[in-house]
Amino acid sequence: MVVDARIERSQDLYRRSVMGGEHPALDQADGELDAVEAELALARGRIRHGRFLARRAGDETEDPAELAAFERALALFRGLGDVRGEGESLFWIGIVHQVVRRDHDTAVPLLERARELAARVGDQETRAEAIRHLGIADHAAGRLVSAREHLTASSEIRREIGLLDGVASNMVGLGYIAAAEGRHDDAAAILAEAHTLARAHGAHNIVLQIEEAQANIR
Repeated sequence: MVVDARIERSQDLYRRSVMGGEHPALDQADGELDAVEAELALARGRIRHGRFLARRAGDETEDPAELAAFERALALFRGLGDVRGEGESLFWIGIVHQVVRRDHDTAVPLLERARELAARVGDQETRAEAIRHLGIADHAAGRLVSAREHLTASSEIRREIGLLDGVASNMVGLGYIAAAEGRHDDAAAILAEAHTLARAHGAHNIVLQIEEAQANIR
């Protein structure tokens, strides 16, 4: 595993310092371990966010360790000059503000910066996620055209990289937008396609969201 390789590399660098007098190797060792810690903090934050989503129906209490983990990852990735990691960390910090705290105003600049950095390094998954959540912010603010454009763009990227369950997830929002624009036949067609796609890829939570949307916009 990459993490194991980095830890082993730090041990080798330590030995080079102690045995060979190559003391600058210790700084390199710190960098290897900072990279491990950054990835671990990001992973811990994601798991905590998953727990928030799992319990959200009955308990929307924020776990402060979630944001702290993402902020730690951001600081470490920045220190390493890791643009991909910085963009992904900014995205997740934006998610905490948008999803957990329902603060779109704080979230949007973070999501925009995450989108920019992800595009710079070719991180299509984070780019698609950031665009999706910018669309969610637009939808919440009643900017339906912009919301549709963002969700459509996110879906195009997700199709390209094979995240078809994510396409189905975006289509839930697109269905609601179509209904809000008075395009009820389009909304029904979008949600029917999304239902087929979500079931085909085992996205059971998305299936439930689609069925809820279908019931709400009839």
